[in-house]
Amino acid sequence: MWTTKTFLTKTKRGNILKIVREHYLRSDLLCGSSACNSCPHKDDEFVLDATPKSICALFDYDHYLILDTNVVLHQIDVLEEDALTNVIILQTVLEEVKHQNGAIFQRLLEIIGKKKRKFYSFVNEHHKDTYVERNPGEKANDRNDRAIRQAASWYASHLSINSLDGKFPQIVLLTDDEKNRKLAQEEGIVCCSVKDYVENINGFVGLVDKLSKNVIPESCSKDALYPAHLTPSQIHTGIRNGKLYQGTFHASRENYLEGSSVVTGFEKPILLQGLIGINRAVDGDIVAIEIFPKEEWRKPSDIVLEDKADDQGDRLEEESELLTTVKPADPSNDEITPTGKVVGIIRRKWRQYCGILKPSKFPGATRHLFTPAERKIPHVRIETRQSDVLASQRILVALDSWPRNSRYPLGHFVRSLGPIGDKTAENEVILLEHDVPHARFSEAVLACLPPDDWTIPQEEINKRVDLRSLCICSVDPPGCTDIDDALHARPIDGVTGSGLKKYEVGVHIADVTHFVRPNTALDKEAALRSTTVYLVDKRIDMVPDLLSSNLCSLRGGEERLAFSCVWELDENANVLSTKFHKSVIKSRSAMTYEEAQLIIDDSSRSDEIASSLRVLNALAKKLKQKRLDNGALLLASPEIRFQVDSETHDPVEVQAKKILDTNSMVEEFMLLANVSVAECLAREFPQCALLRRHPSPPPAYFETFLKAAKQQGFELDVSTNKAFSKSLDTAVIPERPFFNTLLRIMATRCMQQAVYFSSGTRTQDEFYHYGLACPIYTHFTSPIRRYADVIVHRLLAACIGADVTHATLLDGKYADALCENLNYRHRQAQYAGRASVALNTHILFKNRVEIESAVVLAVKRNALQVLIPKYGLEGPLYLPDDKFKYNEEEHFQVCDNIILKTFDELTVRLTLDSSNLQHRKLVFQLVKPHIPGFSYVPEEESSQMDVEVLEVKTIDEVSKKKEQKKKPERKVSLESKIKKKHKKLHT
Repeated sequence: MWTTKTFLTKTKRGNILKIVREHYLRSDLLCGSSACNSCPHKDDEFVLDATPKSICALFDYDHYLILDTNVVLHQIDVLEEDALTNVIILQTVLEEVKHQNGAIFQRLLEIIGKKKRKFYSFVNEHHKDTYVERNPGEKANDRNDRAIRQAASWYASHLSINSLDGKFPQIVLLTDDEKNRKLAQEEGIVCCSVKDYVENINGFVGLVDKLSKNVIPESCSKDALYPAHLTPSQIHTGIRNGKLYQGTFHASRENYLEGSSVVTGFEKPILLQGLIGINRAVDGDIVAIEIFPKEEWRKPSDIVLEDKADDQGDRLEEESELLTTVKPADPSNDEITPTGKVVGIIRRKWRQYCGILKPSKFPGATRHLFTPAERKIPHVRIETRQSDVLASQRILVALDSWPRNSRYPLGHFVRSLGPIGDKTAENEVILLEHDVPHARFSEAVLACLPPDDWTIPQEEINKRVDLRSLCICSVDPPGCTDIDDALHARPIDGVTGSGLKKYEVGVHIADVTHFVRPNTALDKEAALRSTTVYLVDKRIDMVPDLLSSNLCSLRGGEERLAFSCVWELDENANVLSTKFHKSVIKSRSAMTYEEAQLIIDDSSRSDEIASSLRVLNALAKKLKQKRLDNGALLLASPEIRFQVDSETHDPVEVQAKKILDTNSMVEEFMLLANVSVAECLAREFPQCALLRRHPSPPPAYFETFLKAAKQQGFELDVSTNKAFSKSLDTAVIPERPFFNTLLRIMATRCMQQAVYFSSGTRTQDEFYHYGLACPIYTHFTSPIRRYADVIVHRLLAACIGADVTHATLLDGKYADALCENLNYRHRQAQYAGRASVALNTHILFKNRVEIESAVVLAVKRNALQVLIPKYGLEGPLYLPDDKFKYNEEEHFQVCDNIILKTFDELTVRLTLDSSNLQHRKLVFQLVKPHIPGFSYVPEEESSQMDVEVLEVKTIDEVSKKKEQKKKPERKVSLESKIKKKHKKLHT
């Protein structure tokens, strides 16, 4: 059977088209119940039990559950528990959930896929007795509710007529929609709210805690703390007429009462301050913003402010102080930033958050505060009866709503991750907080892999260029097992027209695309993960270990498939020709940077490996100089390496990474390969080449940095990257060798992020990579750990005819979505790596005190942001208002005659503060310059100072007594007293 629907539509050219839509219906679709004797099920098609025992005290009879759409969307955490079984999921619900929330749709599919859960998906939209037409003027939501009620009625009738022995399960419809519930009851359908049903389930402790507190945020006007958000139609109208702007809200880590949003048409991000200005926006939300008149614009605050979840009065006082300090005295001040307020939420980007429970101080209370691990996220109110148990656990919480009369958003408990401080639990927190996919690879993904003992077939070798005879080597960090790249260099006969020697240089990259074929489960998983994530003590691979550490890794002495980029260069590193081909290689050696450097420096070695490395090193230096001459920036970041205990995997020491010539040698040829490939792709695929660009930073990003450099006597020119590079080269203080590195670290923080993009979405001028000073760039050299490189390999293979082009490579929409995910995953992987460093730093400094040299990175109103070069550690050193005076024009702190400004050198004491279990932090205390009453004085120095004072005082006394009594014999007794006092002090 089928139904048809005919309607007319108008094309862009004005033509009228008649559309006929057919909808096919069947009468033989299976109900899925073992209690039914009419549906022709096979044994494996019986999903629902014939006698499903009730676990809910409200219903003392066997029953199946039917869920409406909102129950699935809001109570997915309850559904994932094993409590609810024998559940019917209608096609109507599946399609609505898929349309509204893809992540929840995937979670629902996983539940349906677990046989023991007994969730049955019924195709009600194609069954002749359950399909319903949408009535004229009926809303889509009302039609879907009617379809759900129709399916519930049909199931009840179908099972009563076709049951075995007259015994059959009843149907219970779970819905939180009061209108739907009332209509269902009028139609004779048994229904219940989720809350009532779950609260009456026995035997599942903590299930009630997982109930979503989904209230209507704008419905409350009594005792409202926040203004009401505009409706979607009001927001749409406001944006269309230019009164409102759309942007993504970014909360500040340093100040919970401040955030920003990048908005088209404004050079600087829009500043959002205070409770009203932020108006319940959470980091990542897409918001509607109203911009204030120019005379009300402010500057970002200089205060480091943490939300301690104390009284509302304290919070209002902090807000008052914040808004007072940022009030501009001079509207023409360069630091004044466009300022506005959030007036509506366009789309929430809420997720599950990790953290700890802060139990209520009232005995027997069920409402508690949850403190997220991410400082950008506000505290969350949750209800739980397990606070005694959960207080010592890392837990996962989901946000539900944020009513106007609630200081904090409402949420619910999802699950426990493990004890606070447990290494496994803490790593899990890092991965979850940064949205790093880290589940074990599925069976479908593993099924795409070749066998463990796979070797290269001869027919594959015949298709490729055989380079196994070349002296190819890899150079990587210590312990690297996912070796993406290898190099070779050798002299070739003949000279250039200028009489220069010629060399053949090759970069050989693991041919991951031979194993990761398009649109397979393995390919989809790699695309989802997008990048390998490196933590201090573990690695979350993009592709399974068989590929990443074995078949694709270019290990020494083993034959591997590669994608080669081979140049002919002259001795001045000018590229004479370039060619690309698929190849077979056999690496002679897999070396570390240190091992390669030793070989280069060892004059007694003259073998093939040494000769190749020396040629590569010499050419790399010339390539680097050319880049610098073109304006490439040599930036820096405080990178450190942990020494980890082999048994406990805990850090035992930390030190700054050493950079050798061989690091630069590998980097230069990887850069050259990436540029060469980018040029080829742009020629062959001008509309869909996957490239990487680095936008020039707006001048406003440099303001504070340039002021700080000027205080040190350096006028930096940031008009172009070339001028900036030269300025950085000359900004040297001979007696402070770390100063120039510090300057480059600060410069790095003024930059925008480099991003992936599809060439068809940008003009040629926008392809430029500011940091590398090259007109076009991509990523080709790390396909084991970056999915962008996998796509680039596929495009390059199509360019040279080594593989076929598939549809998704040429799909612009697919490319845009892919780039968005690549950029997001790359950014989150960086943040996860930093969080892992912070975690291991805290473990390292547990019960440990260090006094180290530090430098000031930034001066705030109430703190100095300092960096410890030895460890690459960074954090705030808080300053008391009663001792320090802040100069907000020049950004420095004054105490008596001591001035503290950016780039100053200090001595600080480092300790770990574990008083806040959620936010353990390193505490920085000032040691030098010494400020009486504020600076920390080490015990040894303190006792020595006391001794020196005592000695001076005692000798003065001796002098006076000598003059008064003229008895030299008293000197001996006084000296003995001094010795006794010294002894007592040291004791």
